[in-house]
Amino acid sequence: MSDAPDQRLLEALLDSWDRNNAILVNLLRALPEGALEARATESSPSIAQLFTHIHYVRLVFVLEDAPEFARELPMEEWLAERDAGRIAPMLNDSAKAVRDAVKSRVETGQAMNLHYDHPILLLQHMIWHEGYHHGQIKLALKVAGRPMADEEAGPVTWGVWMRKK
Repeated sequence: MSDAPDQRLLEALLDSWDRNNAILVNLLRALPEGALEARATESSPSIAQLFTHIHYVRLVFVLEDAPEFARELPMEEWLAERDAGRIAPMLNDSAKAVRDAVKSRVETGQAMNLHYDHPILLLQHMIWHEGYHHGQIKLALKVAGRPMADEEAGPVTWGVWMRKK
């Protein structure tokens, strides 16, 4: 990919992916003590399970669409990991796998193996998927009587999206 405007566009899209992951990890780190076990309903996945599901889904799509960037899949998709300090590196690693796969496939003009008409659609799918679960996490916190105030959540979520570099 040698065209400068196209390269700048790719970098902006990859930056949006990096910000999306930063927001997710920020949300994880901002959770009150014990909140990883909260659920929106009795039959809903826990907040911990939502985070580990996000990690798993990222890795599955990389495995299926750009296996040269694949990581080892966790044994369980909905793992109830109780340590945010272990979940954060997982999310950072799977975010890097997605980023590297998309960047490589766009720069080389190589299509994804199984899904998506264009590699950028993987980023868009993941951002949409993770935003959906972000909402579920915030709802689970409210239902558990531990909502995050906008003053607390805003700077580490919306503020990340809207800041200029």
